[in-house]
Formats: sequence, C-alpha cells, structure tokens
Amino acid sequence: MFTPIETSIGALLLHQATSVLLFNNGSVLGASGLLRRLLNSPSRATLSFFAGMALSFLPLKLLLPELIPEYPPIPSTWQTALATVGVGALIGWGTKACNGCTSGHMLCGLSRLSGRSFIAVGVLFPTAILTYHLTHPSLFTDICPPGVPCYLPTYPSHATTASLLFLAAMAIATAQLVPPIVAYLTPQYTKCDPNSPARQTTQFLSGLTFGLGLLISKMSQPSKLLSFFAFPNLDAWDPSMLLVMIFGVLPNLIQNMTRGFTKPPCFGERFNLPNKTVKDIDWKFVVGAAIFGIGWGLHGICPGPAVLRSVAQPLWGLLWMSGFWAGGHFVW
Repeated sequence: MFTPIETSIGALLLHQATSVLLFNNGSVLGASGLLRRLLNSPSRATLSFFAGMALSFLPLKLLLPELIPEYPPIPSTWQTALATVGVGALIGWGTKACNGCTSGHMLCGLSRLSGRSFIAVGVLFPTAILTYHLTHPSLFTDICPPGVPCYLPTYPSHATTASLLFLAAMAIATAQLVPPIVAYLTPQYTKCDPNSPARQTTQFLSGLTFGLGLLISKMSQPSKLLSFFAFPNLDAWDPSMLLVMIFGVLPNLIQNMTRGFTKPPCFGERFNLPNKTVKDIDWKFVVGAAIFGIGWGLHGICPGPAVLRSVAQPLWGLLWMSGFWAGGHFVW
C-alpha cells in the first residue's frame, strides 16, 4: 500500500546520506560501485560505509521494529538458489556496463543533471516495468492484495510518526554535526588524508543514514518495488517511489545548484565526479541499463537493498552477491 509518511521521511534520509558523502568527502554514493569495490578490493572507506549500512537495522529494532522489512523465504531448492545467483549476475553485469544503479544514476545523477543518468534511468525503469508485467501477470504482491486499490494511502499511528521524526532528526543531526567535530578533535590529519577520522566517520554515517533511508522508506522491501512496477494497472500500483524523487532527488538537485562544486569538499581536495558525457554513451551502456532493469523487475532488488537483505538473510546474500560479483567480471 501507498505509504506517504514513511517513504517521504525515508527519502529525506536518502538525500542526507548522498549529500553528506558528496559535500564532505567529494564522493558519489553509488551503491553498485561501492559494493563492487568491497568485493574486489575492500578499503577502510568501503568497510566503514557498509558497516554503517549493516548497523542501520539496530535503531529500527530499538525504536520501530514494525518497520523491519519482511523478506521472501530464503531459497530452499537448487532452482530458486540458481535464480537468485542469476538475478545477481544480471544486476552485476548491468550496473557495471552502465556505470551505476538507482542510487548513482537516480539519486545522485539526476540531481546533477547528468545526461548519462537521464538516459540510464529512462532505459532501466521501463525495462523493469515491462519485465515485471511479463513475469508476474497478476501484478499483485503481498503488500497489495486484490480487492483494495494499492494506491490508497495508509498512515502510521501518531506514536510511530513521532518516533520516525525523532529518529530521522537524530540521524540527520548526527551526520551533519559529528564529522566536523571529529575533524576538529584530530588536527594532526590533513583534510585530504583518505584515512582521516573525519572522512571515515562520514563514510560510516553516510552508510548508516542510507540504510535507515532505505528501511524507513520501505525501498528495501522487494514487494514494495515490484508494486511500483505494476503501473499502469492502478489497482496494483503503489506510487510510493515517486516520493523518493520528490524528497530525495529534488533536495539533492536544489543543494547541488545552490552550493555548486567550485569549492572543494570539507574533507577532500576535490570532488570525484564522473566526467563522461552523453557523447560517451555506447551500446554497452544502454544494454547494461536494460539488463539491470530486467534483473530489477524480476525480483525487486537492486544493490543497496541487496546489502540490507544480505544482513538479514546471509545465505541469500551469499548467493546474490556471488552472482553480482561474477556478473561484473564478465563486462569487457
């Protein structure tokens, strides 16, 4: 069902996670690229980021356990296990070929007005929708059962809303205030030192906020994404993802336009932004976005949510991550 309160608050946290990492460390929060670096050549920075993501379950378990996502059962047959590996491979190949996933292209790329990201998003979303329609003819999921239109909003209780606002405010304040304090307390490190405590703190808090944003917005729940792909069947369509555009991408766009990238980031010498343009797009980029869309439309999982599901279901994570790693190695 449509969850305007939870998804809007979660989307604001996604905005915070991406903007803090960008304007503190000069890095784009591309979940597929970060995950690939973790699997191939882990560094202190990537370990800090994913440690933050893994720990994002803890605040929810303490304050809002009802928001912990319910995942499909762990694969119990070789067919379902092979399907999990296969979908991971599709997304691994696709994100490597098109240089990004939904976080890098949608949250970060669209807000920088990147032409490549507009094309990637314009390919992967229709492909995901078409794939879902072809492979799930009923279009209904467990969160949108037949009989009640899925676009109808549902609202949390006043107590849950208050807890959500408190948790979001604490997460935002922590991500904004703690890294500068750490930098002040560790003057022996230069701002450009990649291992400085301020940069590592930023990585960790960005991962924590990103994980919280995915969990609270329910974008980490496969059925939530799949219900969005039911469009244009409105009875089965959950429009929640549109709020990620409004409260995640739009604030990023406004911040990027107002702050700009002429001054260096707080803890870095320069911004590490993609320098390729639309002119650099080739067939591999377009096919990669389409392959990613196919994998996304099959199971409703992309790299960021896959990390969270791997924490909750390690066996599923082993299968999916194996496929993701292998798929990325087949790109030439």
